[in-house]
Amino acid sequence: MSIDTDTARRVAHLARIAVKEEDLPDLAKELSGILSFMEQLNEVDVEGVEPMTSVTPMRLKRRADGVTDGDMQVKILSNAPDAREGFFAVPKVVE
Repeated sequence: MSIDTDTARRVAHLARIAVKEEDLPDLAKELSGILSFMEQLNEVDVEGVEPMTSVTPMRLKRRADGVTDGDMQVKILSNAPDAREGFFAVPKVVE
C-alpha cells in the first residue's frame, strides 16, 4: 500500500502533529514503509501460537488478598491542611 502526500497530510492532522509542507513527501514515504512492513507480518503463519505476555515464561508473584485497616489515619491526616473529626476538611463549593 502506498501513501500519497495528501494522505500523509491528513494523518498528520488527525495525529495533531505539525508537519511542514516540504516534509510531507518524506512522511508519506515513511508511512508507506511502515505499512509494507505490516503487510509482511500478515504473511507469517501464527496458527497454534499462544499469545505471550512476556518473553520469559514466568508467573507474577501473588500475595494473599486480605482486607486490612491500615491503622494510619493519624499519619495520613497529618499532611492535611485542615482535618476535622478524622476526615479531610475542604471548603464548601456548592450552595
